[in-house]
Amino acid sequence: MAQSPEDHYFSAQPASDGELRTLDVRLAGRDVEVVTAGGIFSPDGVDKGTRVLLEEAPQPPPAGTFLDLGCGWGPLALTLALGSPAATVHAVDVNQRALDLCRRNAASLGCDNVRVSVPKEVADGTRFDLIWSNPPIRVGKAVLHGMLTTWLPRLAPGPDSAAHLVVQKNLGSDSLQTWLARTLPDLMGPVVVTRAASSKGFRVLRVTRG
Repeated sequence: MAQSPEDHYFSAQPASDGELRTLDVRLAGRDVEVVTAGGIFSPDGVDKGTRVLLEEAPQPPPAGTFLDLGCGWGPLALTLALGSPAATVHAVDVNQRALDLCRRNAASLGCDNVRVSVPKEVADGTRFDLIWSNPPIRVGKAVLHGMLTTWLPRLAPGPDSAAHLVVQKNLGSDSLQTWLARTLPDLMGPVVVTRAASSKGFRVLRVTRG
């Protein structure tokens, strides 16, 4: 049976040792070795959208509570953890294989400040000083909007807290920006949604409390 486009987000179980592949990638300004496997998003390396976010987002603060929403094998979470070792980084995904790979990579890189989990394992009261995400646009608006309206209101209070989302322009980044600006105030009070960067066919959207 053919897989649906959503399978790499929702279906995969942890990979066997024989399915693992080793990659050399550059994260947080250093060359590191990570493991990936099929059945997840972007198993062949750091995808273009994630790379744009890493290039365009401001340098994370040295400490705080951070979230990588839809972590995959971990390029965003690992970058945050390596660059801000005093921070606590929550790496969240629904794909068990992706979570297993992210755990392996965090352990091999000595990132003991990464907390890898499914969404329901993050305590309800947790608030985030920084959210980075390359959200799964192709799962459809209902799932995407549900993710964003669940997690973006968990931005910590204060003007320094921010979320950065990278979205491909031809997959609706501009309409998503409009929707966020219209929807989020009902959930979290005044917000500012801006296009922080545009590069290589992607937009980086920034959400802050107004």
